[in-house]
Amino acid sequence: MATQTFAYVTDPAFVYGQGADMHSLNVLAAEIARTDIPVLLVGESGTGKDVYARLIHRLSGRGEASLTKINCAALDAGQLLNEVRAAFQFAGEVAEGETRTVFLDGVHELDAACQRVLLSLLPDGECKNGGAKPISRVVSSTSCNFEKEIEAGRFRLELYFRINGVILRLPPLRDRKEDIPDLLECFLVKHANELKKNTPELSREARKLLFAYDWPGNIRELENVARKIVAVGDAGLALGDLRVSRVAQPVTSAEGLSGSSLKVAARAASRRTERELILKALEQTHWNRKRAARDLQISYKSLLYKIKQIGAALPLPGKGEGKT
Repeated sequence: MATQTFAYVTDPAFVYGQGADMHSLNVLAAEIARTDIPVLLVGESGTGKDVYARLIHRLSGRGEASLTKINCAALDAGQLLNEVRAAFQFAGEVAEGETRTVFLDGVHELDAACQRVLLSLLPDGECKNGGAKPISRVVSSTSCNFEKEIEAGRFRLELYFRINGVILRLPPLRDRKEDIPDLLECFLVKHANELKKNTPELSREARKLLFAYDWPGNIRELENVARKIVAVGDAGLALGDLRVSRVAQPVTSAEGLSGSSLKVAARAASRRTERELILKALEQTHWNRKRAARDLQISYKSLLYKIKQIGAALPLPGKGEGKT
């Protein structure tokens, strides 16, 4: 089955973080969860996108209802049509006050036919079904660079705008190594309880190795290692694979600076492109934000939020909100 329905299970380890980036991420997630703006979770495999989707669902006030997860990689256009139609219900078809969250996992995996289907079904901020308001909130996830996918023609720009009301970028574990000790302890306790074993104590050498490793599998890989340590009962033996695997190597200051600046440059380019597209749409519609939102194929609320994000100057009262 491509669709999975489950209740939120609290796992604070995935949202815990000592650094400023994680703090900002959690604050933004909590703030945006209370709205109905679509959320796009961006991060490498294993960074916790699934858990953040559940967290947003719980904090949204929809926590008592089910979260419907759609695995985009496992569907063809016909299946996607059926899955999304079933998930996007409208007021009047369900009990009053009931709301749903739909999680499109791996949305970048959709082929061209699926993208056309999804674009036709996703809420665009306008009332449908005779004026009924859609009650499903959309959260999507990806591990790819959408700017490159769009540039290469593999992903539709209008669909990208429809799903990225707010983008939450989840940092890889190698960029938040200060959190490894607490995350590791959480996972050791968790799996010791599950396996009915004592929580193992790690040597200084073992902890040093765990901190030096670059964790290409991120938090998921760290949990797997913790489970293996508990199951084997010998940290040295369990960490043998890490000793011969890809361990982070010291880099020169020039290399480190280059890698950092490339990452910053990519993010800055993405923000600039989005800002330019929004400002162009506003200029072409003489700052009529409702028309601009329709041209960009995003909801009016999403556009207002993005205008605030980019710090664009709003028109004077009485301008830009004329006929739509």
